Amino acid sequence: MPIIINVDVMLAKRKMQSQELAEKIGITQANLSILKTGKAKAVKLSTLEAICKALECQPGDILEFKP
Repeated sequence: MPIIINVDVMLAKRKMQSQELAEKIGITQANLSILKTGKAKAVKLSTLEAICKALECQPGDILEFKP
């Protein structure tokens, strides 16, 4: 898939674990794992917003396009 989700990169930069992020944004760790592995077919804008707030980053830090 040409859209890469870099949640792991931002988690490492912020020294935060997946469980903590999942709790902060109100989704299950299983759903966060689906996002992190690139298996998600869609991302709700409200979820992306919550991730950006929790990790103090921009959507472009999370999403990347590689043709």
